Amino acid sequence: MSFVFVSGNLALDLAGTLKWRRSEPEELLEAPADLARWAVEAGVLTEAPALDTADVARVRALREAVYRLALHGMRGLAWPDDDLRLVNEETGGAPARMSLTPAGVVRTGGVEAVAAEVARAAVGLLGGAERSRVRECGRAACTRVFVDRSRAGNRQWCGMEECGNRVKAAAYRARRSKSSPAGAS
Repeated sequence: MSFVFVSGNLALDLAGTLKWRRSEPEELLEAPADLARWAVEAGVLTEAPALDTADVARVRALREAVYRLALHGMRGLAWPDDDLRLVNEETGGAPARMSLTPAGVVRTGGVEAVAAEVARAAVGLLGGAERSRVRECGRAACTRVFVDRSRAGNRQWCGMEECGNRVKAAAYRARRSKSSPAGAS
């Protein structure tokens, strides 16, 4: 399984690692290896860190705090104090160690670097000019949040590949079934 990075912000992409929150939640960060792979695929680190189950729990807690902060922000509600506290605490973590090598830049670190990078991305987004552009996917079953950077500010889906195409295909089938004569096959 590969992760999807369509949210336009590292923190929101992490929030997307728990899919279908309202119906049948699908956890993409089940094991330390999943989190290590996400950190590399997300570009936070270039080498998979050694992690344990406590690290996974820590990043999941951060993920849920980011998700709730984004939802509250979209709805114009006050941010929950516990979520603010958690995200702000995680921003103080040591960043990934960067090294220049003949092959390019290498970014190494552990859970602290991953959490700090995500928390900083959340603070930058939710405390910045783009916070009013945070949206939830328009597909009823999807709970992914994203930054709408479209020129018109009318992006509806987290991504066309999964949600946008499915919504459009369903609408097409509905229109076709309405225009088909009764009993036609």
